[in-house]
Amino acid sequence: MVDLTSEMAALWAALGPAPGHRGRVVQIAAANTGEGVSTVAREYARLAAVRARRPVWLIDADLAQQGQFDAAAAEPERFGGVGKAAMATPDGSIFFAVTPRVLDRQGNPVHPARLITARPFLGGRLWVTRFAGESLRSGQRAEVVGDARYWDVLRRHADTVVIDSPAADRSDTAITLAPFVDATVLVVAAESTAAGEPMILRDEIEAVGGRIAGVVVNRSTYNPPAFLKRLTG
Repeated sequence: MVDLTSEMAALWAALGPAPGHRGRVVQIAAANTGEGVSTVAREYARLAAVRARRPVWLIDADLAQQGQFDAAAAEPERFGGVGKAAMATPDGSIFFAVTPRVLDRQGNPVHPARLITARPFLGGRLWVTRFAGESLRSGQRAEVVGDARYWDVLRRHADTVVIDSPAADRSDTAITLAPFVDATVLVVAAESTAAGEPMILRDEIEAVGGRIAGVVVNRSTYNPPAFLKRLTG
């Protein structure tokens, strides 16, 4: 278990509470695999759920490598028991598409929203999604789409929506979603990331209209380069 309570409290203070009239969508992203994005996203969602006025949603947008639900379920002492599964969409909209389309036993197309569920933790204060990738057959692929509808609808039902995006070295998800979220937080691992790689990701996100809200460095002894110091304040 990794305890990032103090770091997530600092991130919460930096971002501030969500607006009272609508939920906020925060994307957690990194340039390279192994930076610790999933851990940061999960820990931030947990802290936000404890402090928020309405439920917090943790969206596992890494459709190829799901892990958030299993990780939360493995720590009942911190995330509480797992509740019953529910639809992960309030109105049928969803943030990904599957090609070729999934068909049921009768040959009828299955809506992508039926492939993802959300289950409550912390007594319903935190909802964590799980995409049923095992339902896909050889040749089928699930990809995140650039569409604001799902995020706009979810804002009406959540205090904060935290997106765990796959690393940019194997997916364009962070860039695809950047224009539709309120803020993107970059995660930088001290030992593994060159300064140029997060700078490139930052520039790509800003180029599509996204907003970088800050950086989380996962080693307290790390001395970040100047541009990271400016982003983290």
